[in-house]
Amino acid sequence: MNLHDYKLIFISVGLIGVLLIATPALSNLIRGPNQEPFSELYILGPEHMASNYPFNIALGQNYSVYVDVGNYLGSSASYVLYLKLLNQTDTLPNATMGLPSPLPPVCEYRFIVQDNQTHESRLNFSFPEVSINRNQSLINKMIINNEIININKSSILETNKTTYGSLCFCPYQLSVELWIYNSKSNSIEYNNRSVHLLLNITSSLFSS
Repeated sequence: MNLHDYKLIFISVGLIGVLLIATPALSNLIRGPNQEPFSELYILGPEHMASNYPFNIALGQNYSVYVDVGNYLGSSASYVLYLKLLNQTDTLPNATMGLPSPLPPVCEYRFIVQDNQTHESRLNFSFPEVSINRNQSLINKMIINNEIININKSSILETNKTTYGSLCFCPYQLSVELWIYNSKSNSIEYNNRSVHLLLNITSSLFSS
């Protein structure tokens, strides 16, 4: 696709936070004597609450969410967060098979968490360049924690008259995967934990 065919327009990005607490037991924040060791992964809104996730995001404006990782494995652990941007045809992580999304990450964060402790990563993000042409959108760049990332991720625009009236609905997902260091194999392995933010790029006025 020729990028010169795209015209950059003012858009709003609706970001619906889908909170997926990836723990075997939501009610037990501290590991009990008969509970299996586990790691937890969840997303909080800008006020450190499971609510008020950024929505109707203006082009180029900065917004924040928090990604928390809890370690209840019985010892310290080295983790990696992989952030991936998916469109509606990309493969999501498969919890049943324990497989991550096959897409490469757009960025990553590495840290160590002590047992019974939680590590929090603040994600500041914005979309400085989004192009729309006919029924297709293209995220050219994304900024995460002041890092400019060339995305070039396209998605087909769809119409949802029930929810968005005559607006166009363009689904993207920002997927956060939790990986962990395995000292026995000396490798980073997918921890079968992931959370997702559904991003909607919408506009009532499109130019061809």
